[in-house]
Amino acid sequence: MVNAASNRGVEWRRQLLAWFDNSAGVADDEPERVDWLRVVPFVGLHVACLGVWWVGVSTAAVTAAVGLYVLRMFAVTAFYHRYFSHRAFRTSRGMQFVFALLGASAVQRGPLWWAAHHRHHHAHADRPDDAHSPRQHGFLWSHMGWFLSRANFPTKVHLVRDLARFPELALLDRFDAAVPALLAVCLFVTGIALERFVPALGTNGPQLLVWGFAVSTIAVWHATFTINSLAHTIGARRFATRDDSRNNFALALLTLGEGWHNNHHRHPGAARAGLLWWELDPSWYLLRLMSALGLVWDLRPVPARSRSRRP
Repeated sequence: MVNAASNRGVEWRRQLLAWFDNSAGVADDEPERVDWLRVVPFVGLHVACLGVWWVGVSTAAVTAAVGLYVLRMFAVTAFYHRYFSHRAFRTSRGMQFVFALLGASAVQRGPLWWAAHHRHHHAHADRPDDAHSPRQHGFLWSHMGWFLSRANFPTKVHLVRDLARFPELALLDRFDAAVPALLAVCLFVTGIALERFVPALGTNGPQLLVWGFAVSTIAVWHATFTINSLAHTIGARRFATRDDSRNNFALALLTLGEGWHNNHHRHPGAARAGLLWWELDPSWYLLRLMSALGLVWDLRPVPARSRSRRP
């Protein structure tokens, strides 16, 4: 009994340490066993959004929330997804790290973890080994349960050896929680400074923290999560792919282009997801701008026959 209690204590300490150092995490053979200790910060950030009733609202706070939503969504969509997961374009090592930092600030783990799980998803889409398939595991699990399981905690390094060779990315992947923590501190300090030096803005530290970090992060989270859940259940199918991927205009607006998910599953290596003129793909437009500025290059195209194909 004493040994069992001691072992449980050690396990809980390791799970708690894993909040800060991913190398301390313990995998599990049960794919749908939730790591309840990791649920605490996930739920806590949702609860923090209720703070808007106490801190109030200002134009500055909402602007910070929207701006950080767009910036971090672009980092997830264009870089975590299209670059790190699919290598749909090329960029410099410095730019690679900048957007890895921005992606980590969205609190969706590190770039290696994200890319590895996404590559695994494409290899097993909507089949039994797909960790977040609504068909296999149900809607709620595909939306936000799968990444809380112990089985899906470790980074599948064997799937991202091309990325793991960069020590800065490996370090960021191990200590990814440090980036959003730093962002939260910076928002709080900035709010305090604005309250003192630019009082006309009507904001302060707690307000900028709640709106700029908590509200904005929760919005980025659930918009991103819909691609695993809603984009595999609701929408149109232009291509007869082997999975349940769908095209969804509303989700494309929320995620800067990721809602054209059936298009993406047909051409996962392309740098764009929207194929027709009305399929808005803001991430593609921004990548084109970055390409014109020489910040990225070799954007991989979609075959012309697919771009002209009607639903």
